[in-house]
Amino acid sequence: MTAVVALLAACGMLLVASPWLWPRSRDRRQREHPFVDGWRDRLVQAGLERVGLGTVAVVSIMLGLAAAVLSHLFWGVIPITLACGVGAVAAPWALIAARARRRRKSGRVIWPDVVDQLVSAVRSGLALPDALVTLADSGPQQTRSAFARFRADYRATGNFSLSVDSLKERLADPVADRILETLRMSREVGGSELTTVLRNLGAYLRQESAIRSEVEARQSWIVNAARLGAAAPWVVLLLLASRPEAAAAYNSAPGVTLIVCGFVVSVVAYRVMIAIGRLPEERRWFS
Repeated sequence: MTAVVALLAACGMLLVASPWLWPRSRDRRQREHPFVDGWRDRLVQAGLERVGLGTVAVVSIMLGLAAAVLSHLFWGVIPITLACGVGAVAAPWALIAARARRRRKSGRVIWPDVVDQLVSAVRSGLALPDALVTLADSGPQQTRSAFARFRADYRATGNFSLSVDSLKERLADPVADRILETLRMSREVGGSELTTVLRNLGAYLRQESAIRSEVEARQSWIVNAARLGAAAPWVVLLLLASRPEAAAAYNSAPGVTLIVCGFVVSVVAYRVMIAIGRLPEERRWFS
């Protein structure tokens, strides 16, 4: 009964907050706090550009409440209830970040092909806007929708710079930012070295992708060890807490202290191991 009441209350809060969570339009937005902008970019990179941060926050809170209620009904240990609630709140954000990393990793392979197609279009005599428009039909499948919206924006406004800014928001990728800023500068300043610059950029991107893939393959064991090391103690704890005498011991003051300290140590150790085993991601300097 407690779980049903909690879920109904969470649904009511979601309905009350829905006008602010799903505004009519978010196509044109101003840059906000770096933390907020970073998570907005992750949502776009994860393919969830129609989902707002408020929606993710509300879903996280609802999952946290549900996980806390269920864990308390099953184990009855307050520290485990709090740990399960915190873990469930963080789970959607972790899934979004993981999905964004996977899509960025797959995107490193397609951008050299995009550059090659731009070089071919420019060398055939097409203007820069028309060269970008061709990617809506002949470009990689992952980016066609973004370039299709660029085509619609450019045909509606005729403003290349404004359409490029919108395209950068939809792609939310540092490599795309470099390519588009190169095209913007070439259109505004002029010059005959655009194809040479693009070919050099494509060669650099291929080399960078190959090196990064090799390093990530060699360091993947560190990431897997971090995940196993962080999860193993909690699996053992949940098995022990299923016994009544162990649950009573963990509900005492020493037991609460032990679980809280273990939770903090697990989180810190996991983040340190991930930081050691994961290559830094390129920042969006031209956003």
